Amino acid sequence: MRAYFYTLSRFLAAILVVICLQGLVPPFPLIHSENSLEKQTMMRPGADDTEQYVPYLKGKRIAVVASPASLVGKTPLVDSLRSLNINVVKIFGSEHGFRGNASNGAKVEDEIDSKTGIPIISLYGKKIKPTKEDLEGIDLVTYDIQDGGARFFTKLRTLHEVMEACAESNVELLILDRPNPNASYIDGPILEMEHKSAVGMFPIPITHGMTLAEMAQMINGEGWLANKVQCKLKIIKNTSYTHTTPYTLPVGPTPNLNTQQAVMLYPSLCLFEGTVISQGRGTRFPFTMIGAPSLKGKYDFSFTPVSIPGMSEDPPHKDKPCFGLDFRTFDTGTFAKSGQINIAWLIQLYADYPQKEEFFKPFFDRLAGTRKLREQIVAGVPEADIRKSWEPGLAAYKQMRKKYLIYP
Repeated sequence: MRAYFYTLSRFLAAILVVICLQGLVPPFPLIHSENSLEKQTMMRPGADDTEQYVPYLKGKRIAVVASPASLVGKTPLVDSLRSLNINVVKIFGSEHGFRGNASNGAKVEDEIDSKTGIPIISLYGKKIKPTKEDLEGIDLVTYDIQDGGARFFTKLRTLHEVMEACAESNVELLILDRPNPNASYIDGPILEMEHKSAVGMFPIPITHGMTLAEMAQMINGEGWLANKVQCKLKIIKNTSYTHTTPYTLPVGPTPNLNTQQAVMLYPSLCLFEGTVISQGRGTRFPFTMIGAPSLKGKYDFSFTPVSIPGMSEDPPHKDKPCFGLDFRTFDTGTFAKSGQINIAWLIQLYADYPQKEEFFKPFFDRLAGTRKLREQIVAGVPEADIRKSWEPGLAAYKQMRKKYLIYP
């Protein structure tokens, strides 16, 4: 009887996976495992430490930069602040919108929050930076955004623009810090500033090993704001946190990073966005699989991207079977153990792709932060030599980084 139920449970699980891949199950939040919760019992994000900042907000007109991952316990930050009689008068939303219902790259319009009646000003629509008018009458801006730990995560641009706007309007910025789930290793080529873009603002590696509060201190300290203006910062630190503290996010930082597996794979797989290879957008498991129609016959695993409102309305290779690799059960602990992102997958799929002249898109150089990586892969440079070319830049970055660290 036990064997019967075991077989039945595996059969039902397989059906659920198929249904999810076809886009019939709605997105779900990240779920803690018992082990990860045990390890995180003592660690608290800055937002949870309300006694450290709520008294500072009292009597001030507050603007909040937030997303669906901006939580106090399980309560959205804005709702929590309002329940504590904090005068939140304005909300700034970044990519995906304040409530997280916009797809990647989709422009987000200003609106009135239906739950609170507070005006929401989009920083991913007609503008990317708060104006002086936006900050007029604001006493303090509170910044609470969950980072993904990779240079191309667009929340870094939002941080830069908000810091610059606050500095120019002489408004203090309060950062409620959050753990970086990919903070335990530093790797990748340093961005060359000629490739500066929304997916690469600073001369840092792909995995930078810093929280957003630490990054804010680096932005100030290295003079990366326009005219080297300085943003007045107040930081609420994570409690009992180190850069190697395991952290399972309670809620995905974006609609397409909707599982812990995707968050951990993101620094390695996002480079494929600059190629013809799909990263699983248009499935319920984005950033945990890669593939393309032209790889049929070379790989057995396949998936078919479909339009999913709020996640990816028009994914690459929509409605076409893609063949490639499945990483849903890949041991993501190998990244921290090796201290490296995985570029072997990129090298492998380029080697296997039949139309090599079509493989890379111009966007790839922006994601990589350099044209050299693309040129090295095309030229067949061994992975070890590619990594060796990164070493001088990584060594200099690690030395610079030390000046701005808050956590061991």
